[in-house]
Amino acid sequence: MFKYIFFIIITLILYSCNQQIIYSGKILNKESLENINFKNKTILLEKLGKPNFIDPIENKYFYFSEKKIKKSFLRNQTEYSYIFVFKFNDADNITKTKVYNLLDKGDLEIVSEETENNIIKRGLIEKIFGGVGSQELPTSQ
Repeated sequence: MFKYIFFIIITLILYSCNQQIIYSGKILNKESLENINFKNKTILLEKLGKPNFIDPIENKYFYFSEKKIKKSFLRNQTEYSYIFVFKFNDADNITKTKVYNLLDKGDLEIVSEETENNIIKRGLIEKIFGGVGSQELPTSQ
């Protein structure tokens, strides 16, 4: 019994010495991080590839990149975490570039606007039955 417990403890100690590098989003090297001044959409897609998210309303591309170093299950370190936002005009030229460092919480702006929730304002009966009987029947003429 002692041999099994000793074997499990040694295995856990050796496993915790293993270092893992975990990438999320786009894997970017130092060159890509330093040179993000692209001119148009085609050059951007050639260099960074397909974006993580496309905003069709404001015509923006979002790229996310993060690198974590995991030394043990208790010690995780995030080396970098960025969101790159590129806004385009109608000719597919980049008009605005913004880089958000997610590790620096002071740079992020929290928006205080909220979407109105009409379900909370309704009563219990309306929540259960929805809009039963509230619509008028169409009249044929």
